Amino acid sequence: MTKTTITPAIHYWGTPVLLISTLNEDASANLAPMSSAWWLGWSCMLGLDASSKTVANLRREGECVLNLASTQNAEAVDRLALLTGSAQLPAHKRMLDYRFCADKFGAAGLSAEASTQVAPPRVRECQVQLEAQVVDIRPFAAQDPRMPVPACMVELRLLATHVDPALLESPGSHRIAPQRWQPLLMKFRQLYGDGAEALPQASRLASAHPEEVYAPWKFMA
Repeated sequence: MTKTTITPAIHYWGTPVLLISTLNEDASANLAPMSSAWWLGWSCMLGLDASSKTVANLRREGECVLNLASTQNAEAVDRLALLTGSAQLPAHKRMLDYRFCADKFGAAGLSAEASTQVAPPRVRECQVQLEAQVVDIRPFAAQDPRMPVPACMVELRLLATHVDPALLESPGSHRIAPQRWQPLLMKFRQLYGDGAEALPQASRLASAHPEEVYAPWKFMA
Protein backbone atom coordinates (compact mmCIF):
# COMPACT_ATOMS: atom_id res chain seq x y z
CA MET A 1 0.00 0.00 0.00
CA THR A 2 1.50 3.32 -1.09
CA LYS A 3 1.68 5.99 1.60
CA THR A 4 1.58 9.78 1.24
CA THR A 5 3.88 11.99 3.29
CA ILE A 6 1.96 14.82 4.97
CA THR A 7 2.63 17.60 7.49
CA PRO A 8 -0.45 17.72 9.75
CA ALA A 9 -1.09 20.77 11.92
CA ILE A 10 -1.85 18.57 14.93
CA HIS A 11 -1.36 14.94 15.95
CA TYR A 12 -4.62 13.81 17.52
CA TRP A 13 -4.96 10.26 16.24
CA GLY A 14 -7.47 9.17 18.84
CA THR A 15 -6.69 9.87 22.48
CA PRO A 16 -8.92 9.50 25.56
CA VAL A 17 -10.66 12.58 26.93
CA LEU A 18 -10.31 13.35 30.63
CA LEU A 19 -11.86 15.91 32.92
CA ILE A 20 -9.21 16.88 35.45
CA SER A 21 -10.49 18.26 38.73
CA THR A 22 -8.11 20.31 40.87
CA LEU A 23 -8.43 22.88 43.66
CA ASN A 24 -7.99 26.64 43.17
CA GLU A 25 -6.32 28.93 45.72
CA ASP A 26 -9.67 29.59 47.40
CA ALA A 27 -10.44 25.84 47.66
CA SER A 28 -13.06 26.02 44.89
CA ALA A 29 -12.91 23.31 42.24
CA ASN A 30 -11.52 23.72 38.76
CA LEU A 31 -12.50 21.28 36.01
CA ALA A 32 -10.62 21.06 32.72
CA PRO A 33 -10.95 18.79 29.68
CA MET A 34 -7.76 17.40 28.17
CA SER A 35 -6.76 14.62 25.80
CA SER A 36 -3.04 13.93 26.13
CA ALA A 37 -2.71 11.15 28.68
CA TRP A 38 -1.37 7.62 28.93
CA TRP A 39 -0.98 5.02 31.65
CA LEU A 40 1.64 2.44 32.62
CA GLY A 41 1.02 0.35 35.69
CA TRP A 42 -0.36 2.65 38.36
CA SER A 43 1.32 5.72 36.92
CA CYS A 44 -0.01 8.26 34.47
CA MET A 45 1.59 10.91 32.29
CA LEU A 46 -0.26 14.06 31.22
CA GLY A 47 0.71 16.61 28.59
CA LEU A 48 -0.63 20.07 29.45
CA ASP A 49 -0.41 23.73 28.48
CA ALA A 50 2.14 25.08 30.97
CA SER A 51 0.16 28.31 31.41
CA SER A 52 -3.08 26.56 32.36
CA LYS A 53 -4.89 26.92 35.66
CA THR A 54 -4.76 23.15 36.00
CA VAL A 55 -0.95 23.14 35.98
CA ALA A 56 -0.81 25.98 38.51
CA ASN A 57 -3.17 24.04 40.78
CA LEU A 58 -1.18 20.81 40.36
CA ARG A 59 2.06 22.60 41.27
CA ARG A 60 0.53 24.13 44.39
CA GLU A 61 -1.73 21.33 45.66
CA GLY A 62 0.00 18.23 44.27
CA GLU A 63 -3.14 16.21 43.62
CA CYS A 64 -6.11 15.82 41.30
CA VAL A 65 -8.78 13.49 40.01
CA LEU A 66 -8.75 12.15 36.46
CA ASN A 67 -12.38 11.70 35.51
CA LEU A 68 -12.43 9.59 32.35
CA ALA A 69 -15.16 10.75 30.00
CA SER A 70 -17.40 8.32 28.14
CA THR A 71 -19.54 9.00 25.11
CA GLN A 72 -22.42 9.98 27.39
CA ASN A 73 -20.32 12.89 28.69
CA ALA A 74 -19.62 14.38 25.25
CA GLU A 75 -21.95 17.38 25.57
CA ALA A 76 -20.53 18.31 28.98
CA VAL A 77 -16.97 18.07 27.67
CA ASP A 78 -17.87 20.26 24.72
CA ARG A 79 -19.36 22.94 26.99
CA LEU A 80 -16.01 23.20 28.78
CA ALA A 81 -13.87 23.28 25.64
CA LEU A 82 -13.25 27.05 25.45
CA LEU A 83 -13.43 27.90 29.16
CA THR A 84 -10.52 28.56 31.50
CA GLY A 85 -10.17 28.92 35.24
CA SER A 86 -7.54 31.65 34.82
CA ALA A 87 -8.91 35.16 35.28
CA GLN A 88 -5.88 36.54 33.41
CA LEU A 89 -5.88 34.86 30.01
CA PRO A 90 -2.54 34.29 28.24
CA ALA A 91 -2.27 35.70 24.72
CA HIS A 92 -2.82 32.41 22.91
CA LYS A 93 -6.06 31.73 24.79
CA ARG A 94 -7.35 35.21 24.06
CA MET A 95 -6.62 34.53 20.38
CA LEU A 96 -8.55 31.26 20.59
CA ASP A 97 -11.56 32.99 22.20
CA TYR A 98 -11.30 31.30 25.58
CA ARG A 99 -13.20 32.98 28.42
CA PHE A 100 -12.86 32.87 32.16
CA CYS A 101 -15.32 30.74 34.12
CA ALA A 102 -15.23 30.41 37.90
CA ASP A 103 -17.79 27.57 38.11
CA LYS A 104 -16.74 24.90 35.64
CA PHE A 105 -18.96 22.21 37.18
CA GLY A 106 -21.99 24.47 36.78
CA ALA A 107 -21.06 25.46 33.22
CA ALA A 108 -20.74 21.82 32.23
CA GLY A 109 -23.90 20.71 34.03
CA LEU A 110 -21.94 18.20 36.11
CA SER A 111 -22.04 17.25 39.79
CA ALA A 112 -19.17 17.13 42.26
CA GLU A 113 -18.79 14.34 44.79
CA ALA A 114 -16.19 13.91 47.52
CA SER A 115 -13.02 11.97 46.84
CA THR A 116 -11.62 9.41 49.27
CA GLN A 117 -7.87 10.18 49.28
CA VAL A 118 -7.45 13.63 47.71
CA ALA A 119 -9.10 17.01 48.23
CA PRO A 120 -10.35 17.77 44.68
CA PRO A 121 -13.82 16.38 44.00
CA ARG A 122 -14.75 13.67 41.53
CA VAL A 123 -17.24 14.10 38.69
CA ARG A 124 -20.28 12.03 39.60
CA GLU A 125 -21.39 11.59 35.98
CA CYS A 126 -18.10 10.01 34.87
CA GLN A 127 -18.04 6.21 35.01
CA VAL A 128 -14.32 6.09 35.84
CA GLN A 129 -12.60 8.34 38.40
CA LEU A 130 -8.90 8.08 39.24
CA GLU A 131 -7.61 9.90 42.31
CA ALA A 132 -3.97 10.84 41.84
CA GLN A 133 -0.92 12.49 43.41
CA VAL A 134 1.68 14.52 41.53
CA VAL A 135 5.13 12.90 41.32
CA ASP A 136 6.88 15.30 38.95
CA ILE A 137 6.26 18.23 36.60
CA ARG A 138 8.76 19.00 33.85
CA PRO A 139 8.91 21.05 30.64
CA PHE A 140 7.86 19.15 27.53
CA ALA A 141 8.90 19.62 23.88
CA ALA A 142 10.93 22.71 24.75
CA GLN A 143 13.24 21.95 21.81
CA ASP A 144 10.40 21.44 19.33
CA PRO A 145 10.07 24.54 17.11
CA ARG A 146 6.59 23.42 16.09
CA MET A 147 5.22 23.51 19.63
CA PRO A 148 3.03 26.67 19.58
CA VAL A 149 2.93 27.26 23.37
CA PRO A 150 5.03 26.13 26.33
CA ALA A 151 3.96 22.71 27.56
CA CYS A 152 4.75 20.46 30.46
CA MET A 153 4.50 16.80 31.33
CA VAL A 154 2.97 15.79 34.64
CA GLU A 155 3.70 12.41 36.17
CA LEU A 156 1.01 11.15 38.51
CA ARG A 157 0.74 8.20 40.88
CA LEU A 158 -2.74 6.72 41.00
CA LEU A 159 -4.11 6.34 44.51
CA ALA A 160 -7.68 5.10 44.06
CA THR A 161 -9.82 3.87 41.18
CA HIS A 162 -13.60 4.25 41.24
CA VAL A 163 -15.76 2.71 38.52
CA ASP A 164 -19.42 2.25 37.68
CA PRO A 165 -20.30 -1.35 38.64
CA ALA A 166 -21.96 -1.70 35.23
CA LEU A 167 -18.46 -1.75 33.69
CA LEU A 168 -17.31 -4.80 35.68
CA GLU A 169 -17.14 -8.31 34.28
CA SER A 170 -19.24 -9.51 37.22
CA PRO A 171 -20.47 -8.18 40.58
CA GLY A 172 -17.56 -7.77 42.97
CA SER A 173 -14.99 -8.22 40.21
CA HIS A 174 -11.91 -6.01 39.86
CA ARG A 175 -11.83 -6.50 36.08
CA ILE A 176 -13.33 -4.14 33.52
CA ALA A 177 -15.36 -5.67 30.69
CA PRO A 178 -13.83 -3.80 27.71
CA GLN A 179 -16.98 -4.05 25.61
CA ARG A 180 -18.93 -2.19 28.30
CA TRP A 181 -16.55 0.77 28.50
CA GLN A 182 -17.02 3.31 25.71
CA PRO A 183 -14.35 6.00 26.23
CA LEU A 184 -14.73 9.39 24.62
CA LEU A 185 -11.90 10.00 22.15
CA MET A 186 -10.48 13.15 20.63
CA LYS A 187 -9.64 12.70 16.95
CA PHE A 188 -8.30 15.85 15.32
CA ARG A 189 -10.43 18.06 17.62
CA GLN A 190 -13.62 16.09 16.99
CA LEU A 191 -15.20 13.87 19.67
CA TYR A 192 -15.75 10.21 18.86
CA GLY A 193 -16.92 7.09 20.61
CA ASP A 194 -17.22 3.50 19.39
CA GLY A 195 -16.27 4.55 15.85
CA ALA A 196 -18.96 7.23 15.49
CA GLU A 197 -19.06 10.96 16.17
CA ALA A 198 -20.20 11.61 19.73
CA LEU A 199 -21.87 14.98 19.02
CA PRO A 200 -24.64 15.85 16.54
CA GLN A 201 -22.61 18.92 15.57
CA ALA A 202 -18.94 19.82 15.22
CA SER A 203 -17.13 20.23 18.53
CA ARG A 204 -16.54 23.78 19.74
CA LEU A 205 -12.81 23.34 19.27
CA ALA A 206 -13.27 22.24 15.67
CA SER A 207 -15.92 24.79 14.71
CA ALA A 208 -14.29 27.85 16.31
CA HIS A 209 -10.91 27.63 14.60
CA PRO A 210 -9.17 25.76 11.77
CA GLU A 211 -6.44 23.29 12.75
CA GLU A 212 -3.78 25.68 11.42
CA VAL A 213 -4.37 28.12 14.27
CA TYR A 214 -2.58 25.56 16.46
CA ALA A 215 0.33 25.45 14.01
CA PRO A 216 1.79 28.95 13.61
CA TRP A 217 4.98 27.38 12.24
CA LYS A 218 3.06 26.75 9.00
CA PHE A 219 3.01 30.49 8.37
CA MET A 220 6.64 31.21 9.28
CA ALA A 221 8.95 32.42 6.50
